[in-house]
Amino acid sequence: MKKSVLIFLFAAVSAIYMYAAPGDSLRALLPQIPDEAFNFIVANDLGRNGYYEQKPIARLMGFTAEHGSIEMIAAAGDVHHFEGVASVHDPLWMTNYELIYDHPELMIDWNAICGNHEYRGNTQAVLDYSHISRRWNVPARYYTMAIKADDGATCRLVFIDTTPLMDRYRNDTLGYPDACKQDMTRQLNWIDSVLVHSTEKWKIVIGHHPVYAETKKEETERADMQKRLAPVLEKNRVDAYFCGHIHNFQHMKPASSRVHYIVNSAGSLSRSVKATPETLFCSPDAGFSICSVTSGAFTFYFINHQGLEIYQYSIYKK
Repeated sequence: MKKSVLIFLFAAVSAIYMYAAPGDSLRALLPQIPDEAFNFIVANDLGRNGYYEQKPIARLMGFTAEHGSIEMIAAAGDVHHFEGVASVHDPLWMTNYELIYDHPELMIDWNAICGNHEYRGNTQAVLDYSHISRRWNVPARYYTMAIKADDGATCRLVFIDTTPLMDRYRNDTLGYPDACKQDMTRQLNWIDSVLVHSTEKWKIVIGHHPVYAETKKEETERADMQKRLAPVLEKNRVDAYFCGHIHNFQHMKPASSRVHYIVNSAGSLSRSVKATPETLFCSPDAGFSICSVTSGAFTFYFINHQGLEIYQYSIYKK
């Protein structure tokens, strides 16, 4: 074999190894999340069949889970662009999900919800895939779970179905045929009831669409969420509301609100963003978030597509 060919092969193998197996230099960039905490990743707006930043971010998520005691993934919608999935046997389950998030440490529970893109397809298949994949967990369109950290901290997670809460989607029966079939009042009453009866120290709600965010998307989306969901969150003293949809990182807290409104960026294709008076932080980077629950603090970290911790914030409570 010619020397030039050997050199090329060695360089190619080395590049693949370096790309697939991040080392100590990347480990040093990750936040030092406490082992006694309950730690989970928030990821959304993923499904691009591996394109844009999806594959490298998936590897970073796996590396983070390997070195950061990650307990679960909260998949906050739009795991499947663009038309959702047709069934539980749709090949998109492989190309958008199974073959992308294949790191051994990502074989943990993925607690997911539907985004607007799932509503363009077969939303029931998103639930039914729970019977196909061991790690995919969608017991209902909206559901709740309690978690407990090793230090005794308790947290109530509430996963909600936001697409049917907005008139834009309910009125578009061709584009989102299943949205208008969902009982919006029943879900809002359920959210309120779960939060009212919650005895956990921390209350975190996770949906796909933002209540507050800087975006070029239709203002009616946020107006409907502020009218319908925000009063429930504020009344029940929710600590944080996590969402996706906007494809960038944002941390917002209106002056009149006690709730922290957090937009998690896309795990594939990101978009530009600018600060507003309510903005505590924003970034156009793609990436994911790490959440850490302890008895004294709820901390979240924004991790960009290069593995950099670009923002950290803690909510403290006695």
